[in-house]
Amino acid sequence: MNPISPIAQADKAAPRPESPPVNLLGLDGAALASLVENWGDKPFRAKQLQRWLHQRGVDDFEQMTDLAKSFREKLARHCEIRVPGVVTAHKSADGTRKWLLDVGNGNAVETVFIPEDDRGTLCISTQAGCTVACRFCSTGHQGFNRNLGVDEIIGQLWLARRTIEADREGARLVRGAPVQLGAGDDRVISNVVMMGMGEPLLNYDNTVSALRLMLDDNAYGLSRRRVTVSTSGVVPMMDRLARDCPVALAVSLHAPNDALRDDLVPLNRKYPLSELIAACQRYLEFAPRDFITFEYVMLDGINDGDEHARQLIDIARQVSCKFNLIPFNPFPQSGLKRSPAARVRLFAQRLMDAGIVTTVRKTRGDDIDAACGQLAGEVKDRTRLKERLAGETRFGRIVEVRE
Repeated sequence: MNPISPIAQADKAAPRPESPPVNLLGLDGAALASLVENWGDKPFRAKQLQRWLHQRGVDDFEQMTDLAKSFREKLARHCEIRVPGVVTAHKSADGTRKWLLDVGNGNAVETVFIPEDDRGTLCISTQAGCTVACRFCSTGHQGFNRNLGVDEIIGQLWLARRTIEADREGARLVRGAPVQLGAGDDRVISNVVMMGMGEPLLNYDNTVSALRLMLDDNAYGLSRRRVTVSTSGVVPMMDRLARDCPVALAVSLHAPNDALRDDLVPLNRKYPLSELIAACQRYLEFAPRDFITFEYVMLDGINDGDEHARQLIDIARQVSCKFNLIPFNPFPQSGLKRSPAARVRLFAQRLMDAGIVTTVRKTRGDDIDAACGQLAGEVKDRTRLKERLAGETRFGRIVEVRE
């Protein structure tokens, strides 16, 4: 599926009232400037509009009070501000939030906010489903449905920030250190990670457009160091990202040798470890950080042995990196088990003894816990069951199967 560029979309839709409304959340600075130019308005209007959309989170054109009335009328005729609908929203006792969002045709994606002592991290999705089909990934077991548009990717950030700020008076998105709101309170979104459903680099154009909005000082103004793209190793797109929009990079490694990674991460059969490590080395020439983060899910008896740790140490000697060990979140279709906590600690210690920065990801939101993509898969399963019982042949809207 070839995405329509935001500029082309704006150029096509703006002059013709009969055209479908343009979702402004999907337009980056250049596309907004093109929209304004087509209407014969001053260029600074684009920046004003962008600030209203993304910095202030306003979705009513009439509230954009420093825009000329005639300009607001054009916006109302030709444009809209629309985010994916919320199917469910959960908040954990530790402040973690998870949203299940409707993206149409029986598909849903997940967005998660994790408040920590020194940051507030939002994990967003880039695809409905995933083609990579890693063995340990719930999303991969659902198959691939479609790429998310820029508006749907940015819409997750827009919605999460607005929801959190509505709950915490005076909270605001800042550049740099997040606002301290008091013990137990949520924190603003200071970091964004594309580690939700889907492979970001297989939705490349829309991912990069969304990244540019996140980095734009007239939109979210996030630092390149605080925005992370996670990839399972799409080597050509890693090279493109390094040139087009270098942000922090995380690589879903999960295995220290080709034989095991071929099984766990099928993409490895196309881009084996030697090519992946070389791509990581090239990326570091452009990256805002001087290391690559390797994500490594800990699977009992599969990739958590002493020899696996030794092989990871060999990889770390080839590329500047740190390791993030992830306790596996089991789901029935995987047939896999989480490594025991003692085993994870020993594995981590072996890496640290070799001088490798290693962290073990904390489990968060245990009272709302589900593997990434699992909630969306359950909704799709319920949708299919409902349709089968009703004798229907196509998906109904996901909001109709809400529980």
